Amino acid sequence: MTIRQTLINTNLSVFPLCLGGNVFGWSANQEESFAVLDTYFEAGGNFIDTADVYSEWKPGNQGGESETIIGNWMKARGNRHEMVIATKVAKSSKRPGLSSNNIKAAIDDSLRRLQSDHIDLYYSHEDDATIPLEETLGAYGEIIEAGKVHLIGASNYSGDRLKEAAAISKAQNLPRYVAIQNQYNLLDRQTFEKDPAPVLKELGIASLPYYGLARGFLTGKYRPGITVESARAGGVVDYQNDRGWAVLAQLEKVAGELNTTLSAVALGWLRAHGSLPIASARTVEQMKEILPIVELSTEHVAKLDAVSA
Repeated sequence: MTIRQTLINTNLSVFPLCLGGNVFGWSANQEESFAVLDTYFEAGGNFIDTADVYSEWKPGNQGGESETIIGNWMKARGNRHEMVIATKVAKSSKRPGLSSNNIKAAIDDSLRRLQSDHIDLYYSHEDDATIPLEETLGAYGEIIEAGKVHLIGASNYSGDRLKEAAAISKAQNLPRYVAIQNQYNLLDRQTFEKDPAPVLKELGIASLPYYGLARGFLTGKYRPGITVESARAGGVVDYQNDRGWAVLAQLEKVAGELNTTLSAVALGWLRAHGSLPIASARTVEQMKEILPIVELSTEHVAKLDAVSA
């Protein structure tokens, strides 16, 4: 049986784990990426997240590598009609910001790389205070009218900016942000839960957090005294403390009781808090660790809440 859930206030029916595409073309080449994508798809997965800037940061890359790999995969498998594809605009050095002209140019670039005639969910990758929200939302209205985009979301926005955008959308009959993609996980809680989480409930906006596994720390591969060879290893230093190790210990206990992986429990905690998590995998083995969709008991959630507070 294929598991699906509908994102609040949308018609998007998606697998309850969104596959992050940030590693495609970075730490995973096309062949490795295809293997990960095949494993996800065969398990019922249909929701992939990428961005035009992925993975510009790798020496020799131009940006757009992730979109290109995903586009090549969908063409090879003939499954674009079965997939829900999300990508983003604003952070590419070649297409920076959220001006009307930039959005219209960037969407065509993304569509070409993805070999698709539309994007299901198109995010503002970061807030751009230099451009009026009316201009950005108006541009989205035009590309939605043209059939190039179905729905829009925001990433790395504050609650106040989401409120401001929602008011403009309503007053001027412009598209509204239906999803937000901010950082949120067991070890990065306070900022998101204070702001913008209350605003999301007020406005009926879906939460799709990134770094759901705290850059890989919550997979359990990092342990005291162990050196991990990973492109992300430097990003987990701040988690390697008493609180981080205590969270890992509790994750391990719950995972043992449920006969599943630490990753599955960490992502299940996000679902228990009303979010649909995004997580990436560089290998098939990593993909299999994040795939199980587990439902945590109230007691499990409470214990994880307490240790991560």
